[in-house]
Amino acid sequence: MDSHIPVEITRESEHDVAILWKDGRRDVHSGRDLRLACPCAQCIEEMTGRPLLDPSAVPEDVHPVRIKAVGRYAIAITFSDGHSTGIFTFEHLRGLKPEG
Repeated sequence: MDSHIPVEITRESEHDVAILWKDGRRDVHSGRDLRLACPCAQCIEEMTGRPLLDPSAVPEDVHPVRIKAVGRYAIAITFSDGHSTGIFTFEHLRGLKPEG
């Protein structure tokens, strides 16, 4: 879907990530919200989709320290708490509720 293609992904601040989508929509996500939405097998039970990550174990000030492209369909984020195994597809990111 064309609307699921980002035009730009930027650091809004140390803790926030902004995504400008091809259709003009702009989302801003806090680093902590992104960390809590990580779709990796350490955070989500693969067969059932049940969350495995305890939100109380994620620091309030967690933030992305590195964001890199994964092909033409996703980004990988390394977080300040050391977590780096999640691949955030553009479709997954588009479905997240933005800040505010």
